[in-house]
Amino acid sequence: MEPINIKRQELENIYGKISPFEFKNKLIQLATKPNKKSTRTLLDAGRGNPNWISHLPREAFFTFGHFAIQESRQSWNQGPLSGMPRKTNIASRLYKYIEENPTMPEIGFLKKIIDYGVNTLKFDPDSFVYELTDAIIGDNYPFPDRMLVHIEKIVKEYLIQEMKYNICEGGNFNVFAVEGATAAMCYVFDSLIANNLLLKGDKVAIMTPIFTPYLEIPHLPRYEFEVVYINADEKTSDGKHTWQCSNEELEKLMDKDIKALFVVNPSNPPSVAISPKASEKLVDIVKNHNSDLMIICDDVYGTFVHGFESLMAKLPYNTIGSYSYSKYFGVTGWRLGTLALHEKNVFDKLIDELPYSIKKRTNKRYSDMNTHPEKVPFIDRIVADSRQVALNHTAGLSTPQQVQMAFFSASALIDKENIYKNMTIDICHTRQKLLFDSLGLELTADPNDAAYYTQFDLLQWAQTHHGKDFANYLEENYKPVEILFALAEESSIVLLSGGGFAGPKWSIRISLANLYDEAYSQIGVALKKILDGYVNKWKKN
Repeated sequence: MEPINIKRQELENIYGKISPFEFKNKLIQLATKPNKKSTRTLLDAGRGNPNWISHLPREAFFTFGHFAIQESRQSWNQGPLSGMPRKTNIASRLYKYIEENPTMPEIGFLKKIIDYGVNTLKFDPDSFVYELTDAIIGDNYPFPDRMLVHIEKIVKEYLIQEMKYNICEGGNFNVFAVEGATAAMCYVFDSLIANNLLLKGDKVAIMTPIFTPYLEIPHLPRYEFEVVYINADEKTSDGKHTWQCSNEELEKLMDKDIKALFVVNPSNPPSVAISPKASEKLVDIVKNHNSDLMIICDDVYGTFVHGFESLMAKLPYNTIGSYSYSKYFGVTGWRLGTLALHEKNVFDKLIDELPYSIKKRTNKRYSDMNTHPEKVPFIDRIVADSRQVALNHTAGLSTPQQVQMAFFSASALIDKENIYKNMTIDICHTRQKLLFDSLGLELTADPNDAAYYTQFDLLQWAQTHHGKDFANYLEENYKPVEILFALAEESSIVLLSGGGFAGPKWSIRISLANLYDEAYSQIGVALKKILDGYVNKWKKN
């Protein structure tokens, strides 16, 4: 293995020129550089993979898999080969299996999931259990390809409960099961282009700070959008960021040339939900000034804010909602996500209003799906586009993944006291307090703060605690990359630059989800030591 020799100058040369996630990999190389004098453990707070999992629905999933295999072997069992599950009386056989195997992991929880579907959602027992059994075996293509029928209903109940999707105001909505929120965004971008809802060079808006790929995708050669940034520019009277957009920033959306708005709510990296005040302003702007605005909203961190309401609840007609199970349930490896769209929506309206020449072209694209392709709704077009249309019959998320998604959803619906939810929220806020305490900073309570990440503005800290002269000294004599370099080299701590998320240039992003509690005290101590060193040098000057 070649020796690792990452130098400060090399990092300075690439800082701000590559994705912060790629830059993080360079910092990891530096932080793990062999050092005989050091026994430090790498503390990588640069990525948002949580270090907890929801085990009850997982155990129920694997236990149910044993039942499904038994069902397959009962229909045909010949050496290493078995058959496909049979529907007739399958629910009775499952309840018998549960009764006869009380020691199987979380078999009681499995029964609660089945009971929820049968008793609360009024599913036909055999139809429900057969769908789950056949799906977990994975012996058939997903059908319907958008999402399995019973599983979609469970997931919809989950989204209504946790994201507050509004069926009263918006009417019914449909869900497309996808491979995580990142896949959802890829599919949406592609379908917006394929259906001429967005054209190369069109003007779109992005609320910032935001997850870096949302900044990068619009500039790819395939899209080349003109981007308007809606910046979270509000500050408190003492200069602290609230990570909310002022009315002036939101009013940029009154420009009818802006066709689409991309939002992560709560944001990434501040992980602060849009406030009720800002939401009301946004609703007013859309309804009274830009009624055809298409909103694409990623709500992955919504479960970490008590009483969270998605923009799908506030603006159901204009919004397509994306959600990922990855952070809340600790399932980044499962790749579970949803796209949801109300049956009455602006996307279908705009497709219907396209000029005849364009409609003719898009109708040809979807003609193999329907003898009246103009009637194919946008949500189904997204499903087809995910497989280049021609392979639409093989579209859809793998059926075992859909079962796990249903079990996660049901676990939240069954948990009436929100035990799991409160635990995950408490974990993040506890770590946030440990970090701030070790930095010697006061933590201001914010009901919109998910505390999944924190974005720490070093210049704002410098000015608040040591005055404008020190902030100017810091900015004139140092670079943000030097702090990241020092943390990695001296303490094996890896953080991300907030500037790479279109946040303040001197801000850093710290994930509060992926390390154990004591690590955040260590990070705070190490960061404070570096900052205090700058203060001491300034005072000597």
